[in-house]
Amino acid sequence: MRNSGILPGRSTGGRRPRQSVGVRLAALGALGALAAGLFLAGCGDSDSDDDGTSGTAGGTGATSDVLGPVARAKGAPVKIGIISDGKGPAADLSYEFKVSEATVKYLNEHRSGIAGRPIELVECEALADPAKATDCANRMVEENAAAVVVGSAGAGEQIWGPLHDAHVPVMFYTANGAGSLGDAESTFVLADQFFPLVTMPAKVAKDKGAKKITAIAIDLPITKGLFQIIRPQLERQGLGLDVILIPPGTADMTPQMQSIIGGDPGIVHVVGSDAFCISAFNGLRSVGYDGPVTAIAHCVSDATREAVPGDFLEGMTITATAPIGSDDPAIRLFNAVVETYGKDIDVTEAGAAAMYLTVSAFHSALEGITGDITPATVTAKIKAMPEKDLPGATGLRFRCNGKAYPASPSECSRGGLLTTLDAKGKPTAYEAVGVTPIGD
Repeated sequence: MRNSGILPGRSTGGRRPRQSVGVRLAALGALGALAAGLFLAGCGDSDSDDDGTSGTAGGTGATSDVLGPVARAKGAPVKIGIISDGKGPAADLSYEFKVSEATVKYLNEHRSGIAGRPIELVECEALADPAKATDCANRMVEENAAAVVVGSAGAGEQIWGPLHDAHVPVMFYTANGAGSLGDAESTFVLADQFFPLVTMPAKVAKDKGAKKITAIAIDLPITKGLFQIIRPQLERQGLGLDVILIPPGTADMTPQMQSIIGGDPGIVHVVGSDAFCISAFNGLRSVGYDGPVTAIAHCVSDATREAVPGDFLEGMTITATAPIGSDDPAIRLFNAVVETYGKDIDVTEAGAAAMYLTVSAFHSALEGITGDITPATVTAKIKAMPEKDLPGATGLRFRCNGKAYPASPSECSRGGLLTTLDAKGKPTAYEAVGVTPIGD
């Protein structure tokens, strides 16, 4: 199905802006869930000499240098909740708890915890189940957690609701519902939800001199709503949008790709899980498409590299959460933390770097806090923080004052990372794009 205008049956007329934002961002969350987690930690180089796993508890002298001087937390602990889907029927994300634990050990030993006091984690596994997610949130309230950090969460709104009602601050890497994304009171979201579908393809289109983006996307009701929302934002940048929606599970996309060759696609932007993207990439190959291709990070995995020839992947631009596999100082610190304080953590796993980033950003936002550590004082401190570097993602910044995207006040950043693939389908250099200051 190809569309050159507003997708049929999904008029946005008469809706309040907040509702439109909710549709857009809920769609992003749904697409992330297709990859067995709501976010990816970039595109790990699983074939590198380093196998990506942590092992020893001590670390080398070089690792100690990266971790920095010892500054141990002391006194009564501060309870911070960690909620993740964990090990469920669809995916094993239990490593998110391991990453959280390793990060907190580092923060307690080298960064004085919170206000000089050690962080004590209260963990709960939600299993992407709405009832369990609600139970986890209620448990955090009962345990008097000062705040909650959320990892991959298929039922994020069920986590958010009870915490919001109890005025307990919650920090997500990415959220997937209108309530959490529209919350100006006590919710903080670190990822720029516009970036994968607006900022990144628009940048590549302009770099290539293209006037249009042709999106190949998995056909879900919420996806149609998503493209209604982003169309006017692209049009304001002088870019047209065509959308080809293809049902999930379509193995041969050659017929749909034929329409691309017959016209002027501009650049092609692929949105879906790796299995969906493999079929899309091979469909493009089969019809002889040789123009620019962009994709969300979920598209490229080891399975993609095995199923799609490197000469097609080479030059493709994709999004990334963190510069995994690079010698970036932020990634050297991440690797040192999981090597020293973790066990059997694969840094290329989906969400590993994002979990580290979220816990570290929460800690960074609270630097300098004094006095009683309560949900109210934590919320106030995060809202009052100056703009800071986003830990683990060099070049990205965050500030949680509700000004990054006023229509979606929980968002704390603008921009994201992109990278271009080499002939093996591996990331090359990473670039921060769309980063602009978040003012008062």
